[in-house]
Amino acid sequence: MELIIPAPTTPTLPIAGTDARFPVRRVYCIGRNYAAHAIEMGHDPDREPPFFFQKNPDNLDPSGTFPYPVKSNDVHHEVELAVALKQGGTNIPVEEALEHVFGYAVALDMTRRDLQAVAKKAGRPWDTAKAFESSAPIGPLVSADEIGHMDEGTIELLVNGEQRQIGNLNQMIWKTAEMISYLSEYFTLAAGDVILTGTPSGVAAVQKGDTLEAKIADLEPLFVQVT
Repeated sequence: MELIIPAPTTPTLPIAGTDARFPVRRVYCIGRNYAAHAIEMGHDPDREPPFFFQKNPDNLDPSGTFPYPVKSNDVHHEVELAVALKQGGTNIPVEEALEHVFGYAVALDMTRRDLQAVAKKAGRPWDTAKAFESSAPIGPLVSADEIGHMDEGTIELLVNGEQRQIGNLNQMIWKTAEMISYLSEYFTLAAGDVILTGTPSGVAAVQKGDTLEAKIADLEPLFVQVT
């Protein structure tokens, strides 16, 4: 088969303890999945059906730098657990969902909050606020075979050494298995899909020169420099 332009490169993520890489197919993100964060964003934290948005595969950035994006003066950090799938399907039962998980990583969902506010007010999609270049810094994946499945543990973000966000994975309104099952009712999930599972309260703006340290339980911490 002849291609009229070079085929795009498949984004890949590092895997802790190996030179192998994890190829990324799609990136799904759940919104307002911690009650305290839902409240701070002005919403009722009751367990309503989850909602998702997407980032682009190449928005995942393991480089350790976050270039401050254009067209925004209010970019916020959101520390999140990333879940990487090794297999997929449709209508996956909750009790079987974790069998589809390859591993986990620490990630950040960086958000152009000012552009998101404009989109919300106009009832428009969030793409310009969420799916821009390098908008999802991410650490190395750690396999579930090595650490088990992560349903509890501290999730934390420090900015310049000061704690900004703190929570526990057990505070997620929708658990990992439930997210996988729910998504599979609407999409055909597959190996290479990554799910960002929401953020605890404490989101706030970052500035050029800030150093971010994101930590989740036994995962390798993620250090990001805002440039």
